[in-house]
Amino acid sequence: MKNLKPDSKILVQGITEPLGAIYTARMKAYGTNVVAGVSPGRGGQKLDDIPIFDLVEQALSVVGQVDATIIFVPPYSVMDAALEAIASGISQIILNTGGVPPLDMVRLLRKAAVTNTLIVGPHSSGIIMPGKILLGSQESEFYTPGSIGLISHTDILTYEVAWELTQAGLGQSLSVSLGSSAIIGSSFCQWLKILDKDENTKAIVLVGQSGSGNEADAAQYIANGIDKPVVAYIAGGHLPTDKRLDNATAIIASQLSGPIIDSDTAQSKIAAFKQAKIPVAKRPSQIPDLVKKALKK
Repeated sequence: MKNLKPDSKILVQGITEPLGAIYTARMKAYGTNVVAGVSPGRGGQKLDDIPIFDLVEQALSVVGQVDATIIFVPPYSVMDAALEAIASGISQIILNTGGVPPLDMVRLLRKAAVTNTLIVGPHSSGIIMPGKILLGSQESEFYTPGSIGLISHTDILTYEVAWELTQAGLGQSLSVSLGSSAIIGSSFCQWLKILDKDENTKAIVLVGQSGSGNEADAAQYIANGIDKPVVAYIAGGHLPTDKRLDNATAIIASQLSGPIIDSDTAQSKIAAFKQAKIPVAKRPSQIPDLVKKALKK
């Protein structure tokens, strides 16, 4: 996210929800500056010495403007929580919750576009700047501080890639989970632009998958507008080309008789990166060597 620092002020909406409470404690233990939480009906209470408020507006009136908010509320409450954050002037929002109604996301993203709000997710494990700040539910033990930026749709695969980099002595500057829902906020291209401008990032690893996503657009964007070296990995290359089971939408589609869109297959996405002359790893274990070669050029 833009201008994130170790002392950035972070708000947690849904702080008393089970996952909100668990991951807030983890974030605080990592050193993240969680200044307040919001949980309607729990105002006046505290969680790990973090003050809780009924409304975002009330929280900000006490702690001042925050740099980002992380939302852990139930799916059908996500839109209202995010709109409340936007109305309070919070310009960076992470949606940890999955299962957000698609029409809610459409409305929310329209509002975000008008207000220039950066939204990550839904169904995102968030962002980590190793050794500096943890936002969301990222598993920090796979990461180590360094200069490799990591952008991914999936969580478990992200950790595998991060661990491969860590084992090879390639630390990470930032890792972001875009979210695995059918409709998400920020894209590969937006984060490529952010990491290309980040002075702490020397190279970028993009982890895509078959099915939903905009990897082909990202490949073209890299070729035309990114100066730093980029290495790609696309999961699902060995799946049958007439099936894609990466999310609920795809599972439903696989039961229907119609063919999938060719551009959504892993093979077509890999071809797009190769056409743009971007190195593509066949497996996660190849990524560190490709990154090292890219950094030498």
